[in-house]
Amino acid sequence: MRERQWLLCPVCKNKTRLQIREDTELKNFSLFCPKCKHETLINVKQFNVSLIKEPDAKTQNRRFTVIKL
Repeated sequence: MRERQWLLCPVCKNKTRLQIREDTELKNFSLFCPKCKHETLINVKQFNVSLIKEPDAKTQNRRFTVIKL
């Protein structure tokens, strides 16, 4: 059986309602946390979660932050 982990909220670090497997890949996924009520865009590949920050009005670049589970 493949390893599974809970997907944690990048804001409050609590469990969300989703579990991911080792081979799960998500791009531009909108993650909602039922506890803190925040919605964040994330990318996931091999349990590495990267947070996508929305671009400001001045810049048109997206910035990524990698969060290790």
